[in-house]
Amino acid sequence: MITAREVALNVLQALETTTQRSDQILHRTLHNTTLNRVDRALATGLVNGVLRYRLQLDFLIGKFYHHKLEKAAPVMKNILRLGAYQLLFLDKVPDWAAVNECVKLARKYKGERMSKLVNGVLRKITPESVTLDAWLKGKTPGEELSVKHSHPKWLVERWLAAYGREKTEAILAYNNQMPLFGFRLNPLKTSAEAFFSDPLFAAVERFESGLENFFLSREFNTFEPAVIDGRLTIQNPTQALACLLLHPAPGSNILDLCAAPGGKSTFMAELMQNQGNITAIDRYEQKLLKTEAHAAALGITIITTVTADAREFQPESRPDAILLDAPCSGTGVLGRRAELRWKVTPDMVEELQALQAELLDHAAGLLAEGGVLLYATCSIEPEENSQQIAAFLARHPDFVADPVGASVPEACRKTMVSEGALLTLPGDYPGFDGGFSQRLHKIKQQPDAVA
Repeated sequence: MITAREVALNVLQALETTTQRSDQILHRTLHNTTLNRVDRALATGLVNGVLRYRLQLDFLIGKFYHHKLEKAAPVMKNILRLGAYQLLFLDKVPDWAAVNECVKLARKYKGERMSKLVNGVLRKITPESVTLDAWLKGKTPGEELSVKHSHPKWLVERWLAAYGREKTEAILAYNNQMPLFGFRLNPLKTSAEAFFSDPLFAAVERFESGLENFFLSREFNTFEPAVIDGRLTIQNPTQALACLLLHPAPGSNILDLCAAPGGKSTFMAELMQNQGNITAIDRYEQKLLKTEAHAAALGITIITTVTADAREFQPESRPDAILLDAPCSGTGVLGRRAELRWKVTPDMVEELQALQAELLDHAAGLLAEGGVLLYATCSIEPEENSQQIAAFLARHPDFVADPVGASVPEACRKTMVSEGALLTLPGDYPGFDGGFSQRLHKIKQQPDAVA
């Protein structure tokens, strides 16, 4: 029978050769096992822990592994990472169990000789034998923080240049915490008072977000039935800020470009009291089917989905407002998507800038005069955010930055970085992801004066 540690190993191995997200692979893998709840939690914790601390684990393992770790087979590296993570980060797992189970995995996947190597390395790794601070002395700030907080050096150095050491350390530390679940109450079906009058929900620990109808919790399972029946939506409060900044009025005609999985579309529909029209565009039909299903569960009827390339789509009429939730590097959500920190590259950031600019230019041409264009990303890179907007405004003199209105709670307006722009860094508010949003107004052209 497969164990929790073997499940974790299989997920880590699958991530070596796929673009799928770790939570998707983990969910599918666990679905095909008979593991109990405790073992499922262990497997999940091992996957997320190894993904978060991979660079630090490799650095530490390298002090005890008398070969070049980078040349080891991926399965060997992942077995050693699983063992080292348990030994150094999991107090409730006995050291002997961590070592013995990893030795068994090495024997099964790489044979007796490699199992002895794993045994020898892991038995040397203890909290007492690891002197990380001493080993990091003499390193540059980028190298030191990269290893200490297990983030790519190039990314740490970018953040040091953009935000300074104190904010960078706060971002790095936040990304290695267990993320909270964000929940949005659906006012079309319930209210906070009605929802939490249920003793089952009232008993669960939760945290206020500062946004109306949003709360945060470490617990998911208890709230899952309410997600299924449409009283709740899973959504991080940072994602909501873009919709609040757009502030769509009931009866509006809204175009949501790059809409899937639809969290912003459905929130805008709730803000609009299910009055008006939202056209949700995405390239992937399967994702839009999920948007439709969730909208139906929420009781929302004003969303129309269209499978199309957002760079080419032409609406039948000019929308009052456009939400462009642009494809981005995702560096604001590395705490929630731990493996992404090892997949994003400087080249990827550069490539995405060109796509974002193309989408912005196309959206500008679709919008009605006097309308609002809301640009949003889940990135904290200036090139994808403030610099992207500055370049757009230079290309489009018919657009101006629009002030942040009262629709954004006063506490969140502290993250305003320029006219009409909000930048939330991981760690700014408990439970909030990193993200950027910019409100832009298309100027109405004055008719030529009559002679």
